[in-house]
Amino acid sequence: GILFNTGAGQHILKNPLVVNSIVDKAALRRTDVILEVGPGTGNLTVKMLEKVKKVIACEIDPRLVGELQKRVQGTCLANKLEIKVGDILKTDLPFFDACVANLPYQISSPFVFKLLLHRPFFRCAILMFQREFALRLVAKPGSKLYCRLSINTQLLARVDHLMKVGKNNFRPPPKVESSVVRIEPKNPPPPINFQEWDGLVRIAFVRKNKTLSAAFKSSAVEQLLDHNYRIHCSLHNTVSSILIYYLLYDLHTYFCKSKKLTLKSLMYWIFPKREIPENFKIAEKIQTVLKDTGYSEKRARSMDIDDFIRLLHGFNSEGIHFS
Repeated sequence: GILFNTGAGQHILKNPLVVNSIVDKAALRRTDVILEVGPGTGNLTVKMLEKVKKVIACEIDPRLVGELQKRVQGTCLANKLEIKVGDILKTDLPFFDACVANLPYQISSPFVFKLLLHRPFFRCAILMFQREFALRLVAKPGSKLYCRLSINTQLLARVDHLMKVGKNNFRPPPKVESSVVRIEPKNPPPPINFQEWDGLVRIAFVRKNKTLSAAFKSSAVEQLLDHNYRIHCSLHNTVSSILIYYLLYDLHTYFCKSKKLTLKSLMYWIFPKREIPENFKIAEKIQTVLKDTGYSEKRARSMDIDDFIRLLHGFNSEGIHFS
């Protein structure tokens, strides 16, 4: 038999009852194209092939690819299976309706966000994770496990814990307990720049028990936001002056017959250029935004998605950006 590489997360799901339960919870349709990551020897793959139009199985280990091919060879399932060999994190995802996988646990976080930022939208993902990772995905504000992973995932998707899976259901058994989670992307997604959002959340959750006032006093944070603020002001003024010129040209031509009002003076009268004062301090501006939005003494551990949306809007409206 094959010697499984547990360091690469090779723990084959061997219990047919668990395999059947996962397939049932995925609510597969005859017309579905399914993405599977880490098919192993194909216990889950074969069950899905019996129910769907096609399974695209992504496997990094050529030995397991051979095992999977042997398993379906000469059967009516062979032409419904497409195998992609390589690292899923370095591969463009194909089109698929749903993703069902017993994931190698070390790629859990990057794979979840690769999935959630993938377009076009898929219907849902049914994924096996390490138990603690799964509980972090579904954790709510105030929970001990609530973290950046929780809020970022829940911003982009509905997440449900479906079932616990004990370590003895795998061969070889992992050192940790597992859980199956359902992830359903929000479609349409929230109208938020995810890089901006993640930049804010990253700062807040570095020390999630600190007040935001304290979290934003880090010199590295202040330097980053000062840099971004100056770039934003520079771009805003450059873009404004180009746009304003063309927008106001007709206005000046038709409504400003007096030669005393030039196009340039009209432009600066309506849209005054904002210069950064020499004594400008980003730290003061940051603390003002935190106080004005009411989040100065709040802690990330107890803030929900709406809180962070309001805070991000407060910063952005003052020209402070996180990406």
